[in-house]
Amino acid sequence: MSYRKLMVLLAGESWVTHTTHIKGVDYFVQSGYGEGIRWIKGAIEGGGHEFFHIPNHLASEQFPVCMDELRPFDVLILSDIGANTLLLHPSTTAHSIVTCNRLKLIRDYVEEGGSLLMVGGYMSYQGIEGKARYCGTPIEDALPVIMRETDDRVEVPEGFEPEVVIENEHHQIVDGLPHTFPVMLFYNRVVAKPDSTVLLRNGRDPILTAWSYGKGRAAAFTPDAAPHGATPEFLEWEHFDSFWLRVIEWLTEL
Repeated sequence: MSYRKLMVLLAGESWVTHTTHIKGVDYFVQSGYGEGIRWIKGAIEGGGHEFFHIPNHLASEQFPVCMDELRPFDVLILSDIGANTLLLHPSTTAHSIVTCNRLKLIRDYVEEGGSLLMVGGYMSYQGIEGKARYCGTPIEDALPVIMRETDDRVEVPEGFEPEVVIENEHHQIVDGLPHTFPVMLFYNRVVAKPDSTVLLRNGRDPILTAWSYGKGRAAAFTPDAAPHGATPEFLEWEHFDSFWLRVIEWLTEL
């Protein structure tokens, strides 16, 4: 396998919290900020690639708005970032100025040879209460899965272990990995498109699906790559880094 350094952009996977604590007749509030990128970031950088992150609160303004800005990245990862955050540029919402439809931009980026990975979460696919809103969008066109129109979360507090699909066990992403992955707690329920390849599943539900779209490639990983859906068993798994490197290198045909 030839080697080249990839440029990987992850958008999302961050949150702001605002909590009210009530103690009898007294109360106080606390706020905070968190990110869930360190595990996948470590895997990608550990493989010698460059990792860039645009957190949710900056993405509406800072995510690329034209192909010249997006094209330098070899892989785009969308993780726990809703469609509205990409659609609603501040110039449009605050000043009624016409701006780029970044969902169409991402689809066209893949069609022209880029690589797209969506990772599961409450603001991925259709998401909690259907609020991620990717169903029926150009992002769905580019991904190898069909999304539900309603809340698509599958909460599995007792845990589930994704299994490699036997007929695809020699695919570059999973070849040589254990046939059963570590326990996970959550995923978004989707349906694999007819021309796609399902590599991991839970029962009948696809967990990792891949395909080619136009000149590019795309993959859909429906669990989290961070807590809560991703357990310590998965995040600390000896094959964790190798798995994600295999995904991005397949996406870019390395």
